[in-house]
Amino acid sequence: MKIQLTNTHGQLIYQDLVFFKSKSQIETQANKVECYVCGKGLEDEHSLTAKAQLGGTFLFCEKHYPKN
Repeated sequence: MKIQLTNTHGQLIYQDLVFFKSKSQIETQANKVECYVCGKGLEDEHSLTAKAQLGGTFLFCEKHYPKN
């Protein structure tokens, strides 16, 4: 699509408009969240908290969250 414009000095300016129709692909990943110790999760009405420890980050329910 070409657009014809006139600037303040009376000069003609042509501008090309380009519309892209490409779709971008988004990759996502979801995992079930559950307590590392007992396996209970949000569907069991437990709150979960993440804690970084040696070996990675783990989720714990309020009963099994490490005190140290």
